[in-house]
Amino acid sequence: MRKVIAVFLFALMVPVGLALAESSDAGKYWPQWRGPQATGVSPSGNPPLEWGEDRNVRWKVGIPGKGSATPIVWGDRIYLTSAVQTGEAAPPPPPPEEGQRSSGRRRRGPRGVQPSPQDFVVLALDRSDGQIVWQRTASQSTPHEGHHNDGTFASNSAVTDGEHVYAYFGSRGVFCYDLGGNLKWQKDLGNMRTRLGFGEGSSPALHGDSLIIPWDHEDQSFITVLDKRSGKEIWRDNRDEPTAWATPIVVEQGDKAQIITNATNRVRGYDLESGNLIWESSGMTTNTIPSPVYSDGMVFVTSGFRGNALQAIRLAEAKGDISGGGAIAWTYDRDTPYVPSPLLYGGQLYILKRNNGILTVFDARTGETHYGPQRLEGVRGVYASPVGAAGRVYITSREGTTIVIRQGKEFEVLATNTLEDGFDASMAIVGDTIYMRGNKYLYSIQETE
Repeated sequence: MRKVIAVFLFALMVPVGLALAESSDAGKYWPQWRGPQATGVSPSGNPPLEWGEDRNVRWKVGIPGKGSATPIVWGDRIYLTSAVQTGEAAPPPPPPEEGQRSSGRRRRGPRGVQPSPQDFVVLALDRSDGQIVWQRTASQSTPHEGHHNDGTFASNSAVTDGEHVYAYFGSRGVFCYDLGGNLKWQKDLGNMRTRLGFGEGSSPALHGDSLIIPWDHEDQSFITVLDKRSGKEIWRDNRDEPTAWATPIVVEQGDKAQIITNATNRVRGYDLESGNLIWESSGMTTNTIPSPVYSDGMVFVTSGFRGNALQAIRLAEAKGDISGGGAIAWTYDRDTPYVPSPLLYGGQLYILKRNNGILTVFDARTGETHYGPQRLEGVRGVYASPVGAAGRVYITSREGTTIVIRQGKEFEVLATNTLEDGFDASMAIVGDTIYMRGNKYLYSIQETE
């Protein structure tokens, strides 16, 4: 049941403005997870084709702490989040909170990396040389639970509107800074209880004055919209969902902005202004991670743990329960991604099989397979999502190899590049530069010859 909070605030708000993707400034930067259009594409980018430790690396700098959040870029700054272990001894775990198992879902014991005291930091770096311009500690705390061995305590990507940076640390809260590093507001949404203690990772979405926060976990899940100027909660909708790590997107359909969420039980579309559910469909697999992508009236959702699921949905026809109905243009039930989100580029949908270097490419409108499953030589484990620019697709492995293929209906490898670092964060492309956040370094890759 929806709990509407301070609905009258809408009367005081300016009407929802343009999406990030529609802003001319946003279009040339990388203001959010999955880029300016939330599809993984840099529409104005023309980055290098080839690089290595001794070629086309303009600079690389060490980043304090650990994080797998994608760098976001605006103007002459790069913004990153990270979790820095303080070195203090970890306290014993707290007893279960009263009511934390109210959902009735069974929780097993913790797995992976256990909690330890952390400084949760936000950094602004100069694009020209990678030097830290400012660094702020948003929170000093010991997380209530750990994370997967491959995860971090700073896996949520930030988002910016060019005036403020919204850093999201999940259970540590949401923090709004101006571009000079001054804290404007912060919001605590409580503690998230993730499946098997795997940790947190979904990112916020930003549209006009609305900051959208997903909160799917093992207790009462919800989605909420905050006023980006004050952090006040505008509405909240409780959801019957287990833990998911998918980031929502916001799209314009007709005269309304819709929030699209991907999750295990149901895929849903909400009215951004009111929170009313517009449509829903059958859900994805367990542990839904990939974010939706949207273009030309169609939204695509995928997942691939303990099963395979892909749905292509025509939003103009999506009303009510669309499961198995005509609004679902086509589906696919094999070789779908577990962690990497799909890439939607030039009318084609690119997906990886689970977390492997095996690629399938579809005609996005019809579902016709152009090629695949195609093994990518030299690419094994993949967590980073593929990105596109200048008629090329970039796919980066956890081991540091990036394969570059030609965007199109036929498979053609253009280059294979290797760096001496591991990569779980997705790359950002701005103009002629690629920014890659590794396990140890942040790289700026640009033609230097």
